[in-house]
Amino acid sequence: MQITHSHILLDACCVLNFCASGEFLAILKSLPAEVVVTTVVQEYELKTLQSLKEEDNDAVFQFEEAMKQGLLIVVDFESEQEEESFVNYAAILDDGESATCAIAVHRQWAIATDDKRAISFLKNEAPHLQILSTSEIIKNWSEQQSIDSSVLSHILNQIRIKGHYAPPKNDPLRNWWQKSSE
Repeated sequence: MQITHSHILLDACCVLNFCASGEFLAILKSLPAEVVVTTVVQEYELKTLQSLKEEDNDAVFQFEEAMKQGLLIVVDFESEQEEESFVNYAAILDDGESATCAIAVHRQWAIATDDKRAISFLKNEAPHLQILSTSEIIKNWSEQQSIDSSVLSHILNQIRIKGHYAPPKNDPLRNWWQKSSE
């Protein structure tokens, strides 16, 4: 997987999926760019991850450890233009997606999201930005690390159960995901 930007902004849905995998730190380490979340996503995601913690999952620990190790950087709006875009985008998208898209557009950073509305919006608003998905990033990580097929199957099932995620029908990696999760 080639990243064409210096940074990748993770949307809340991808953070949740990667934490649900139990391999958040390893996945972040596999990405060939600075990995970033917005303050809005960080605050929202910590609440969501608390529910995973109750399910005997170390998601909150992984999330906080990623920030401590510098694998995950938290950014906030740096300009009035970013804030204005956030407000405008919030009429169409959720707050997390709006903040992520606003910063990605203004800073020319790649974005990782599985949100259909955010993807459609970005393709129209900023077609030059690279959009990555959970399935692309997980496949890249599993190949880079030569993850055993039984371990990969377990991880994909963890994402399905705890993250409530499976690639949509139009995802080009859906067949890979389904075969790998058997």
